Amino acid sequence: MEADYVIIGSGSAGSAIAYRLAEAGKSVLVVEHGGSDWGPFIQMPAALSYPMNMARYDWGYVTEPEPHLGGRVMACPRGKVVGGSSSINGMIYVRGHPRDFDTWAEMGADGWGYADVLPYYKRMEHWHGGQSAWRGTDGPLHVTRGPGTNPLVRAFAEAGAAAGYGATADYNGQRQEGFGAFDMTVWRGRRWSAANAYLKPALQRPNCDLVRGFVEGIEIVDGRAAGVRLRRGSGMDVIRARAEVVLAAGAINSPKLLMLSGIGPAAELAAHGLEVVADRPGVGQNLQDHLEIYVQFASARPVSLAPYWSLWGKALVGAQWLLTRTGLGASNNFEATGFIRSRAGVEYPDIMFHFLPIAVRYDGQTAVKGHGFQAHVGPMRSASRGSVRLRSADPADPPKILFNYMSQPEDWRDFRTAIRLTREIFGTEPMAGFVDHEIQPGEGADSDAALDAAIREHVESAYHPCGTCRMGRRDDPGAVVDPQAKVIGVEGLRLADSSVFPQITNGNLNAPSIMVGEKAADHILGRTPLAAENLEPWVAEGWREKQRERLSG
Repeated sequence: MEADYVIIGSGSAGSAIAYRLAEAGKSVLVVEHGGSDWGPFIQMPAALSYPMNMARYDWGYVTEPEPHLGGRVMACPRGKVVGGSSSINGMIYVRGHPRDFDTWAEMGADGWGYADVLPYYKRMEHWHGGQSAWRGTDGPLHVTRGPGTNPLVRAFAEAGAAAGYGATADYNGQRQEGFGAFDMTVWRGRRWSAANAYLKPALQRPNCDLVRGFVEGIEIVDGRAAGVRLRRGSGMDVIRARAEVVLAAGAINSPKLLMLSGIGPAAELAAHGLEVVADRPGVGQNLQDHLEIYVQFASARPVSLAPYWSLWGKALVGAQWLLTRTGLGASNNFEATGFIRSRAGVEYPDIMFHFLPIAVRYDGQTAVKGHGFQAHVGPMRSASRGSVRLRSADPADPPKILFNYMSQPEDWRDFRTAIRLTREIFGTEPMAGFVDHEIQPGEGADSDAALDAAIREHVESAYHPCGTCRMGRRDDPGAVVDPQAKVIGVEGLRLADSSVFPQITNGNLNAPSIMVGEKAADHILGRTPLAAENLEPWVAEGWREKQRERLSG
């Protein structure tokens, strides 16, 4: 049980690293606690609400009571399955805004500016939207768009443009700002997870294998990561790494495993009786996420997906998908989006919309009898920061997760603004013609106090945790990994997943997590990084003076 490289986690970054290391001829063992991703609940895109609510596929983590949300305990689903969270997510593909990565570089992630990461986005993509200098067309990860045939989808995108925000033909290309079609990691009607794109092709090579078991820690000998302690049944194995251990267990489990291995805040480790290998106070800190609220409306016309939410409707959709891989089951049904700026003086978008042509909760329960629709909306760059801490020194115990949501006054201001701007867009034609009445927050919720009460009660996580082992320069006491993805203070240990993000990106995190894996693989292999590409992203002219291109009407 040994290999050149032992990778902990088969998720977005881990699968990409396994693929590239195996491709380079290195022997690779990927360790994964979760089981198979086979079956329609994962592979059928429209079934996305099921796996993240199933103990078979989800670690089942929840937060500590969130003090600024009335003590609510929030779900924090993380993939416990081959493919990790890419096997239970919403399949939405958002790279992030170019300025996000320039900010990373400014925060100490040298070599991770947009010009540096763009070539890795292009390397990983197989984009089916046509030729573009901004997009890749021969990578492992298929990226497509839904048919966008529902009239509500078209109306939402057109209303956003009509409200003065403009349209974007490709928010993952030169221009993120504006309204347009969503990209999704779906190919030929199937979820195109990191497992399907990267891990399964890697496992077809003789030098890459998958090992199942529960990782209890990293074996560190004389300051060097020598292997991985793995529990299988009642027994314990140590898988030896001849070259390096690569930790890619995600924003919750990666800091947990570092701390269990003696890498983290010295006082906290000592409090749990753990020997301190490396005092890194940043481990588990800087936790970030996107919160969103579902602004929901009843539809004046019978055009939503509501009929398909019945037992018979779901049976028909499922049967069509099983037989042909087509129909509503072949899309995640998030087919329109928008990125806008909340106010003048904001350089690039800080509010994002996910439009859905049905009024439904994330757990799959409909919010209204009859036809409806909704936009998931929330600020992109909250100032709030939380933490992941150990509950005990027992690896079987779940960690203590506290996002500390809405802990900053500007969070409340930005959320109220997001709701009000959403209402304005839904009041703009052609969307206004479909609106019967507002369901949530409700037409009576207009004052700041009423909106704050609705936010406190109804906001949900977008399930984008990141930042808990942030990347930075080696002399930065708060940094956990350096720009080559090496864990600072320990030899032979790399870390690459969403936990290394210095700051959360604009949008969903699957794409940047895979990109981190792709770029980290080159660092692990000692290769010269891909040549920087200095393409100039679109930034709104007059952004200092104007909140949008023009006022609606």
